[in-house]
Amino acid sequence: MTSPGTRAGEEAEDLHVEQALALVRENPGPPPGDRAPARGTQPGPAARPGHGAHHGDDELPGDGAHPGHDPRQGHEAHPGGGAHPGHRAAPHRPAQSRHRATPWPEARSVAERAGRAGARAGRRAPASVPLDAALGLTLAAPLTALTDLPSFDTSAMDGWAVAGPGPWTVRDEGALAGHAEPAPLTDGEAVRIATGARVPLDTTAVLRTEHGRTDERDRLHPTREVVHGQDIRPRGQECRSGDQLLAVGTLVTPAVLGLAAAAGYDTLTTVPRPRVDVLVLGDELLTAGLPHDGLIRDALGPMLPPWLRALGAEVSTVRRIGDDADALYRAVTTSEADLIVTTGGTAAGPVDHVHPILRRIGADLLVDGVKVRPGHPMLLARIAEGRHLVGLPGNPLAAVSGLLTLAEPLLRTLAARPAPEPYTLPLRDAVHGHPYDTRLVPVVLRGEGAVPLHYNGPAMLRGIAAADALAVVPPGGVRPQEETELLDLPWATGGIGVCFT
Repeated sequence: MTSPGTRAGEEAEDLHVEQALALVRENPGPPPGDRAPARGTQPGPAARPGHGAHHGDDELPGDGAHPGHDPRQGHEAHPGGGAHPGHRAAPHRPAQSRHRATPWPEARSVAERAGRAGARAGRRAPASVPLDAALGLTLAAPLTALTDLPSFDTSAMDGWAVAGPGPWTVRDEGALAGHAEPAPLTDGEAVRIATGARVPLDTTAVLRTEHGRTDERDRLHPTREVVHGQDIRPRGQECRSGDQLLAVGTLVTPAVLGLAAAAGYDTLTTVPRPRVDVLVLGDELLTAGLPHDGLIRDALGPMLPPWLRALGAEVSTVRRIGDDADALYRAVTTSEADLIVTTGGTAAGPVDHVHPILRRIGADLLVDGVKVRPGHPMLLARIAEGRHLVGLPGNPLAAVSGLLTLAEPLLRTLAARPAPEPYTLPLRDAVHGHPYDTRLVPVVLRGEGAVPLHYNGPAMLRGIAAADALAVVPPGGVRPQEETELLDLPWATGGIGVCFT
């Protein structure tokens, strides 16, 4: 078993954090060779079940296909697969045309390269932010100590500051934290002292409260040997002014904020959060109440913004566009975000407007369909220098797949966050695979393994809502106890990603 952690090195396709920061600082335009060609072909015609779903979102029911089932046959949602009410059957397409999309690992690499190009575009200069706004950002300048730590000799314990050998006469006044420097001690003197208080000059050691006693004449005696310098934190013990405490590329955690404050900082120079606009498509969506008359509740509008924030983005706006092509065109062409995320409309049906809009504005289609289930009809496009659009399928779990496949690598690279180290765990149960494509299956972590969850159809959120991670199931599936790559969900890792604000 390999445990999750922070990547120590970088693969050839990965962007090192400091490289990303250099790109932010240098601000050149993208080199001619950095433009990735469009992959695959535009998905063929299909009806949108409910929230803009593509028939390529079909998924194996439960944890696998029924005996004898061939996922290549038919395009309807399987029983329990979670197609929205009102699903319209799509025409059959030959299997060959359905499997010309970008392989899943390659799609993630393309998204990382897109983030690299976005960082080069010069739109995102490092920014100085107050400490209370820096959590989850990445340092764009080294954290250098502005003072010695500690800045004066301090007591590490409550007790007495003593001078010379005991017993000692105890002064009436004490030494408290935050108070002026006490008068120097002479041999045979002691003074009550609190943790963090400035140690008087000529102090030999600090005697802990539990290691001293007073006699009938109020003289202090040690109950243990007193060692010179014990329980004193000398000035500069942790660092000296000018020492580099943390390097460029460090993720700002709560502990980093504490260190920065202790070192004298009020603000930090950081890589800014990528700005994201979310465009929710579909006339069939309700924002309140129960589904009725063929209308369904919008699950992605409430889900995507906090998920994107957990991935390090700043969500500028969430707009509900419906199935209005002109409104979508205006929203895309007037957005100033680093990334636009759309939901639904990525297929080729009569109300699927994403592809036509991208052609109309002359966008470069970097990924057009991915060999992954659910989420096959996702896409990634460069709409302008340094600006991109991720088109998510409309079915909720398929949209999650697109979010983690395309949006996460792009946003992580733009934010100069370190890439998580891939890790594997054995799956307790067998998971049937797609003949050609990767499957992403919700799992919970139990002991030294992972348990696949049911309710993993493309329109279902019940499984992912209980999940800790997604298992990356290769074509053909996995056997019981077989080691399988996992993608952690940001709030399940116990890391900085749990911050949604």
